[in-house]
Formats: sequence, C-alpha cells, structure tokens
Amino acid sequence: MSQIVQCVPNISEGRCLDTVEKIVDQVRRTEGIQLLDYSSDHDHNRSVITYVGDLKAVQEASFRLTETAVNLIDMEKHQGAHPRIGAVDVIPFIPIEAVTMEQCIKAAEALGLRINKELGVPVYLYGEGAKLPARKNLSNIRRGQYEGLKEAIKEKDRHPDFGQPKMHKTAGAVVVGARQPLIAFNVNLGTADKKIADRIARAVRGSGGGFKYVKGMGVVLEERNQVQVSMNLENYARTPIHRVLETIRREAARYGVPVVGSELVGLVPQKALLDTAAWYLQLENFATQQVLENRLRSGE
Repeated sequence: MSQIVQCVPNISEGRCLDTVEKIVDQVRRTEGIQLLDYSSDHDHNRSVITYVGDLKAVQEASFRLTETAVNLIDMEKHQGAHPRIGAVDVIPFIPIEAVTMEQCIKAAEALGLRINKELGVPVYLYGEGAKLPARKNLSNIRRGQYEGLKEAIKEKDRHPDFGQPKMHKTAGAVVVGARQPLIAFNVNLGTADKKIADRIARAVRGSGGGFKYVKGMGVVLEERNQVQVSMNLENYARTPIHRVLETIRREAARYGVPVVGSELVGLVPQKALLDTAAWYLQLENFATQQVLENRLRSGE
C-alpha cells in the first residue's frame, strides 16, 4: 500500500494571484507530489494549498513552497481578516494512508528544523507535534498575530521551538505540525455587523461553550459588505456540518439576520457531505453504496 500524507499549507497572500501561482508552482514541480486544490480569498488575504505524496516528497514540496513564499511575501505590508504570524502561516502534516501520526510528527519536526536553519525563519510546533501543551491549539501560538508576536516572541513562554526569539524581518514566523483531517467551513450572514458574527462564533466554538470540535471567529467580508462565521471543524463525525449550520441559523435568527450562504475552503471528506445530505433529506437506512459513483468504484 502506498504511503499517502496530505499537507495543507496556508500562506499569507490571497490578492496578488501571480505571487500565489509562483508559490504553488513549486508544489507542482516537486516529484512524487499530486496537487489537489488551491484557493485564494481576498478578504482573508490568504491562500490554502492542498497536496499529497509520501513523507519525503511532502517535506520537499513544503520546503520549496516556504522558501518561495519567504522571498515573495512581505509581512510588513500584509493586511487581512484572518489571523496570521508569517508569510507561510501554518503547515500541517495529515496522515491518510499507510503512515502513522508519529511519522508525520517526526517529518514536521525535520521540516521545521530545515526551515529555520536554511531560511532563518523561527518555527513553532503545534497540534499533535506540539512540545508544549498550550501549543496544541494553533490560536495560542497566533495570539497577537504578526504584529504582536514581534515583541511577544522575546518572552520565555513564547520562544519558538526552532530558532532565536526574533521574527524574520519580512517573513515573520511559521507554524509546523501534525493533525487529523479537518473541514474549513464558513457561513455568510446577511448583515455587515461584525459584532453579530463574533457573538455567533463564540456560541458555536468549543472555547465559548459551544461544540467541542469547533473553532470559530467573526470575519468581515469587505468586498461583499457582509460578515462571516469562519470555522474549522476538527471532527466532523462528532460535530457534523449540518449541526453547526443549523445552530448558526438559529443563533442568527435571534438577531433578525439570515444565513445567505456557506463555503468550504479546500477539500472535504465525501462522508461529511453524505452525512449532511442524509440529514437534510431525512433519508432512512441510507448507505454510501447507494451513491452511483461509489457502487461503480466498488465493482459490485
């Protein structure tokens, strides 16, 4: 069985698409890598890139991507709605097939060490690869964002895992780690009032007393004159998409605000969508083999 590792780097550029293409091209050109998806968001000023390969190939593609981003992205000029600390904000290794979480953790550590040694960018380890308990949660590392971390990085408990406690002059810092698959799911509201999005995000995220496996925040979509509840669903089996969406719909109704749309950022497991479809259609005794494409693939 071939080893399959998924990697989903987030880079701090979503407006200059020529820059994004140059960075993504490093992934395309890496032997043994399959580029699956990439998308850019103007308001977030962020791009999400998804690719798979074996550990060695994913490490190489991730380093090339980071090297190019460090050369092309100037964080001193960066503005966007999404929290970030560097030109390459986060690089997660995700075990998919014939690879363990421990192997992904070790690969992430090796990549982080190389990034620091060869590019001079300080590196934090997060998720399953975190060396400090607080750093399992990415938001703790991002606290204060790029601007705030310039000074906070000097504090003992904010020192990077690799490198000196000093930000790269234009690329900031990068977070590298390992995690299980998650779903990036955003819900758009028919209002421009960010306070409403913030309140709803607080109600659904785990840290606010909502769903344990949900992280969320309110975001302004300036081009659309709307706000958004931007989320990561870290365990769609325990907290499925439809449950989160319906909770947001009910919370929004309290303020007289409609849900006007939603979006998936990057890729999503098929089962997550099938579970959502079965729930909304109230299907009884639904089986995945009732999906035509699944039956054809199975050869039954």
